[in-house]
Amino acid sequence: MSISLRQIRYFIATAEAGKVSAAASTLGVSQSAVTEAIKVLERETGARLFRRYTNGVALTSEGNQFLLHARNVTSAVQDALRAPRQTRVDLTGRVSVGMTYTVAGYFAPAPLARFRRSFPGVELELHEMDRGEIEERLVAGSLDLAIILTSNLRNADEIDTETLIQSKRRLWLPANHPLSHAGHVTLADVAPEPYIMLLVDEAEQTAIGYWHKRGFSPNVVFRTTSVEAVRSMVATGAGVAILSDMVYRPWSLEGDRIEARLMDDDVPSMDVGLAWKRGAKLDPCAKALRDFCHITYNAAGAATV
Repeated sequence: MSISLRQIRYFIATAEAGKVSAAASTLGVSQSAVTEAIKVLERETGARLFRRYTNGVALTSEGNQFLLHARNVTSAVQDALRAPRQTRVDLTGRVSVGMTYTVAGYFAPAPLARFRRSFPGVELELHEMDRGEIEERLVAGSLDLAIILTSNLRNADEIDTETLIQSKRRLWLPANHPLSHAGHVTLADVAPEPYIMLLVDEAEQTAIGYWHKRGFSPNVVFRTTSVEAVRSMVATGAGVAILSDMVYRPWSLEGDRIEARLMDDDVPSMDVGLAWKRGAKLDPCAKALRDFCHITYNAAGAATV
């Protein structure tokens, strides 16, 4: 198999940017280099990883599956590079970390597992709660750190943040939906469709904000706090949804397929990152976790291996 880490990095950058040109600009390489890398990956995997549109590209179901593994590969390489110098058996203590439902289910497990391997003497005390309570407890000092949606912060004057990932929001559709084959898709096109609205982590407030900014409203037929319910409802044709790549999976629990495609409108990404009390002096364990996440996600984006 002739797959290289560089090709995987080019694939991830393209998946995150939604455009080959934007990925090439971010990476500092030519568009042809990115295009060729994707062609090699598609040839080696035997699957089409992207759908091509006039305004960019969107992952296929197979592409989304490959993206999950690709991110694990780059993380594993970074772990291997850091392991000889970063494993700290001498550091002991406890860090209290708050996180919201979406973060706990779809983002936090992997980086926290890697942190535990590098710092086996540090105990992570994890708490799932809504963002409002997390902010209150950060300010009060009863939480050391939080992993939250940084774009929704209310107490910005009292809390510092660092965004770790920006997860694009895309339109989720049942298999063979007419919009999955359209050359361009906007919120105006989606507005007449029955819409499944997710409620957790203030998803509805965020959605209504960008819908109203474009002068439209979604035709909501069902509201739920369950991402799996959204997945099942979309897959069975009950409606469509706009959610982030972080929570996307190409199949529902029942085994029905879900398509995801990029939209022409400027739908904001879902930004996930660390938060801590502004001006607080973090103890060594909390600082180790913050620094570990900073290095992990900045190194993953900047690696040139």
